Amino acid sequence: MNERPAAGPETDDGMEEAELEYGNGPEEGLPEELEDQQDELYEHFAVTVDRGQAMLRIDKYLTVRLENCSRSRVQAAADGGNVLVNGVPVKPSYRVKPLDRISLVMPYPKREIEIVPEEIPLDIRYEDDDLIVLDKPAGLVVHPGHGNYSGTLVNALTWHLKDLPLFQEGDMRAGLVHRIDKNTSGLLVVAKNERAHARLARQFFEHTVSRRYVALVWGNFDEDEGTVTGNIGRSVRDRLRMAVFPDGSDGKHAVTHYRVLKRYGYVTLVECRLETGRTHQIRVHMEYIGHPLFNDERYGGDRILKGTTFAKYKQFIDNCFAAMPRHALHARSLGFDHPSTGRRMEFDSDLPADFRAVLDKWEAYTTARPAGEE
Repeated sequence: MNERPAAGPETDDGMEEAELEYGNGPEEGLPEELEDQQDELYEHFAVTVDRGQAMLRIDKYLTVRLENCSRSRVQAAADGGNVLVNGVPVKPSYRVKPLDRISLVMPYPKREIEIVPEEIPLDIRYEDDDLIVLDKPAGLVVHPGHGNYSGTLVNALTWHLKDLPLFQEGDMRAGLVHRIDKNTSGLLVVAKNERAHARLARQFFEHTVSRRYVALVWGNFDEDEGTVTGNIGRSVRDRLRMAVFPDGSDGKHAVTHYRVLKRYGYVTLVECRLETGRTHQIRVHMEYIGHPLFNDERYGGDRILKGTTFAKYKQFIDNCFAAMPRHALHARSLGFDHPSTGRRMEFDSDLPADFRAVLDKWEAYTTARPAGEE
């Protein structure tokens, strides 16, 4: 869906006719985790039909207008209730009329490369004919990208689901509607067919998917809970980083709610609940409010930011970094409506061993902290 038609006159809602509304596409040369401006792998297309348009089935109309988009993908989106005309879901057979306002949410179009199926172990928490829920370990890249063309989750899924049409087409994002960073552990849901793919994408778009993360961050908090709101976009100083644009001058709207789970003095364990899914959202928002994630190299958390000058403390932090050589972030819970039954599904994931090891170290350190040390 790469069509970018010429902008027409503005409509009453401030949008332009024939305007595509979705995030920036992939940028060549960037690591996989920064290829897109958002971690939710769907797009939103909106268009007002021309005044002179002849009546035509909507699946044919959209297939012609959208580059690299098959008619079957449009039909799957419509069957999933993701194609709306004037705010009302329609079937693929609906015939468009002049000035109809069409809105469509669907997963990104295929990006075809040679996907080599690889027998990589998967921690499967749930699986049926429509979807699979996985607990991703830290260090596993979600999909192939610059510098990561093998050994990814998609390579593993292509092996595990090799009998399914969705995973036989060489799509580097097959089944994905969201992702988490390479060094973030935790839960992901993957669709196994086009219909489930479209319906899950709609839920991410409408923010009805619940996602909670656990993070260990530097510093203490004055409050027990709070909300961070601020647009997130590519940093103008460093293309490998994202940044907050509080004035809304750039980036995309992002909201993170946080709640303190445990205070260790110099670091704090927090739960973060996402409303939106921007690239590095929790990492960027926590840095923005002065609490970078523990051992987050990209956002300054891989050095001592709080604590003492004692040599023993420095050694303690080095030991913590060695025990968990990645940023301290885990996707602990995931909830969504099943794309076929509509039943609400909730999944939880225990903290991985490296995360537990670091918390045990902080627990012991806090208990044994020398008197008078601040």
